[in-house]
Amino acid sequence: MQLKEAISSVLETTKQETETQDSWAWVEASVWTAPMLAALVNGVKGGKWFSLIDKVYAFATLNAAWRQVRKNKGSHGVDGMGIERFAAKEGHYLLELQQALKEGSYQPLPVKRVFIPKAGGGKRPLGIPAVKDRIVQTALKMVIEPIFENEFVNHSYGFQQLRAS
Repeated sequence: MQLKEAISSVLETTKQETETQDSWAWVEASVWTAPMLAALVNGVKGGKWFSLIDKVYAFATLNAAWRQVRKNKGSHGVDGMGIERFAAKEGHYLLELQQALKEGSYQPLPVKRVFIPKAGGGKRPLGIPAVKDRIVQTALKMVIEPIFENEFVNHSYGFQQLRAS
């Protein structure tokens, strides 16, 4: 009987882990490990996450963010560095970005302001961040979005409504 119970327990644990991973398939795998996903589902001690900056400046996170920014393409920011120029020395620039984030010396650049035509005439303003800033923004999003999304009810689309405690 003990063997049967042990097998049943292992199967149930595996099923729960698979369900957890399937429901969080949209999160960036290089950032969110299986134990972290389990903490999202089960909650964390004291209900607070601590020290997430190390997840943001982890090279794997910055690299995943860079891949996303590169895929989205886009124009250069105020520094004039476009996707192609960044790609030419991506390893160097990502390490540089990682070091600045780690040291706390990272400073985003001003956003480039351009005006694009509106369908009905006139123009609307558009802000274009620098490539490095878009990478940092994307890395931050990859790290914190799963935490906050977990707090909102499933039917919140036009706005985010917190779950009742």
